[in-house]
Amino acid sequence: MAAGLLVVLSGSAAQAATLPVGARSLESVNHPGRYVRHLDYVGRLDPVSSGSTTQTKLDATFTVVNGLASPACYSFQAKNGQFLRHRDWRLRIDANSGDPIFRADATFCAVEGSVAGSVSLASYNNPGRRIRHRDFTLWLDAYQDTAAFRTDSSFRIAAPWAPKTNRGPAIPGLFADPHLTMFNGRYYLYPTTDGYASWSGTYYKAFSSTDLVNWTDHGVSLDHGPDVSWADNSAWAPAVAARNGRYYLYFSGGAASGNTAKQLGVAVADSPTGPFRDALGRPLVRGDQFSGGQAIDSMVFSDDDGQSYLYWGQGVARAVRLNTDMVSFDPAQVRTITPPGFNEALFVFKRNSTYYLMWSENDTRSEDYRVAYATGTSPFGPWTKRGVVLQKRLEAGIKGTGHHSVVRAPGTDTWYVAYHRFAVPAGNGTNRETAIDRMEFNSDGTIRPIVPTL
Repeated sequence: MAAGLLVVLSGSAAQAATLPVGARSLESVNHPGRYVRHLDYVGRLDPVSSGSTTQTKLDATFTVVNGLASPACYSFQAKNGQFLRHRDWRLRIDANSGDPIFRADATFCAVEGSVAGSVSLASYNNPGRRIRHRDFTLWLDAYQDTAAFRTDSSFRIAAPWAPKTNRGPAIPGLFADPHLTMFNGRYYLYPTTDGYASWSGTYYKAFSSTDLVNWTDHGVSLDHGPDVSWADNSAWAPAVAARNGRYYLYFSGGAASGNTAKQLGVAVADSPTGPFRDALGRPLVRGDQFSGGQAIDSMVFSDDDGQSYLYWGQGVARAVRLNTDMVSFDPAQVRTITPPGFNEALFVFKRNSTYYLMWSENDTRSEDYRVAYATGTSPFGPWTKRGVVLQKRLEAGIKGTGHHSVVRAPGTDTWYVAYHRFAVPAGNGTNRETAIDRMEFNSDGTIRPIVPTL
């Protein structure tokens, strides 16, 4: 079910509704004071009050996030990191396996409820069924056009019983490989949509902010399915650059059939939030174009003289000057710049007269995924490795900190780093979330160790 579609039930149309993302609780319309919660992993409708135990309040709080199966719908993440889903028509919470069945079972589309301000939650993969309570347990039942069913399946979105106690993640839900940049005095964030087995996601979203705290979700900016003829999965690691009033989205893509090698593409738009269209109708960098490494994780750095450089690679790091059209380069000019310990996720920036080359080490599925860097005197180096600057912090439950980007607040020497980590709690290499922290420098220009925070 896509955005704007109506669920047709018993000959009448139910109006689509929207939900606020972030931590929320869901109160029954016809049993005020009773809230959706999980108990022994099973969904229930139980009383919750200010006198309830802390655990009860936690169990009755969910984070409303981007739908695991569709960005037009919603998923509900419990405080323990698991997701509300249906199984055998019962509602329960389970860990996200990332496979298509789980994602569909854990995605619900909001329609207007029985009273003003309430919502009803229709199953994404069984749109004729809705979440309803029966004997105070939660089921996914076939819609009945009765007053009793409509009220049993309607909920008010209420303030969370267990409010958020930390400032991370930057955006709610599962997102990785964040590219943080600034255009026209506003911050923009472009992440990989995460939570898919084998990282098989198909679309990118764009977010913007004036303060790096409050983010506006601008929806899907590029979808491999309808928008890219040569790729239909593996929508990884977007990066956006601007030139001459246009915006260029560089991305990784794969095909479910035919050539399985990952390739790099470029799309163009008149707005930083899209919609983007494939600029070439073919890859910018073919998967078999250069020997060694994988063609993923593109990044563009534009120097003070206006010259832009394209960087990419896993296993082997490559760089080349882009032509002024931003969608072509001379293959004969491609350079190999692989630093020691490099795995993937190159990022380049310049501070004063020093160039910084940053990358991720180890595998993204490892808790030891981390960021290292080198300094140089040009966009191609030569590079001097300086060491690791961002890594796990086990005492805080933070693991797998990597695939980052860097931005400077305009007119200042204040810098920020965006990166992903295993979702806290219960995340892993395909259930990751995006965080943003300060990045500071020593007097000699070296980067101080970055302390990842919750």
